[in-house]
Amino acid sequence: MVNYYMNDFNKELLEFLKTGTCAYTCIKKIKEILLANNYNELRENTSWNITPGKYFVIRNDASIIAFNIDPNYENAFNIICTHSDTPTFIIKPNPDYYENGYLKLSIAPYGGILNYGFMDRPLSIAGRLIIKNKNHLEKKIIDLKETVAVIPSLAIHQNDTANTNLDLNVHDDLIPIISLNKDSNLESLIKEKINLNPLEDFDLFLYNNEENYLINNEFILSPRIDNLTCTYASLKAFLNNFNSKINVFVAFNSEEIGSNTCEGADSDFLVDTLKRICCDLKLSSYETLANSFIISADNTHAKHPSHNEKSDYTNTPPLNGGLLIIRETNGTTTSITSSIFRFICEKLNLNWSYYTSRNDLSTGSTQAGASLKHLSINSLDIGLPMLAMHSSMELIGIKDTYLLYQAIQEFYQIKFSITENKIIFK
Repeated sequence: MVNYYMNDFNKELLEFLKTGTCAYTCIKKIKEILLANNYNELRENTSWNITPGKYFVIRNDASIIAFNIDPNYENAFNIICTHSDTPTFIIKPNPDYYENGYLKLSIAPYGGILNYGFMDRPLSIAGRLIIKNKNHLEKKIIDLKETVAVIPSLAIHQNDTANTNLDLNVHDDLIPIISLNKDSNLESLIKEKINLNPLEDFDLFLYNNEENYLINNEFILSPRIDNLTCTYASLKAFLNNFNSKINVFVAFNSEEIGSNTCEGADSDFLVDTLKRICCDLKLSSYETLANSFIISADNTHAKHPSHNEKSDYTNTPPLNGGLLIIRETNGTTTSITSSIFRFICEKLNLNWSYYTSRNDLSTGSTQAGASLKHLSINSLDIGLPMLAMHSSMELIGIKDTYLLYQAIQEFYQIKFSITENKIIFK
């Protein structure tokens, strides 16, 4: 029975990975899922009248906060935060230029991409358009869905060091071509696919348009595993899962570029939303936040099959090795918060382990870490082991993704409190 549900879950995950081609399309899909589950949309620029029920709010089309409130709510939040963006390429303004017989696009790396992983791949375009319509502007979230660009590599015959020293210049070597027609351009290409008025501006991304694959019923090979796997597992665990605590699901944009945008984790989006909920429910925000708990769910590195020397001595499992409690010096996990998550895993008999990186390799920040600059609450960093992080195709174990879903579902259901000298499970 577990395998049946695990396989069913991962089939849904594969579809989500296909859909979330950039932060805008990811949030659009999450919105559709929430509406289908009878969540009500709120807007930041209007007044709220929060009562027990199901709600969500979106900022800048790229970040979302959803929450559900049980009629017997207490003054505490259970929060899971993930991120909606993935490493790829962003298309620059005035992107079109014709050179050497090819129409090219001027692009910039978005996040710390694995450069060679994006070469010779079928690329499509997704994002947000600003369109002029008579005397007003309209915004439109788009996904062309079909391959329209490619970044060709230099043949081995013309680069005899390619297999020994693949040093790519991100400005010269990672430029996509879209046509041989010098009279074409990006706007005309989009208009061929989508009927629209004159284009004023855009936030557009290239993305890998390859299929994703389930390999030997053990692995998922797909674009955008970081971090849409955690995002989907968290969302599915959150849906219609009520507790006397107020359950919150967050998907932030901008994690891959530092989280310091108006809708990123290092903004006031989360703290302002939580305070508005407290205000409408006539709860003390100070007491409620002090009773709250936040988990950042993101992917991290599995033990590599050929490079064990890149892992820490004791705290790096292989794929399908179970959930990871991340204990980095720049993280937010404490012995208290890790013990609570260990209790959840052990209650459900879920495999888990600690993760730490080598001391001489840098690690990234977490969504919880950025959020804690604005609200100081009990926090935990967890993750899923994966390979080929930030390549255009990444690899993860199917058991791990389902374990994360189970653990977060239990987190949203379990009742616990942290007192002066005890952690009490109710």
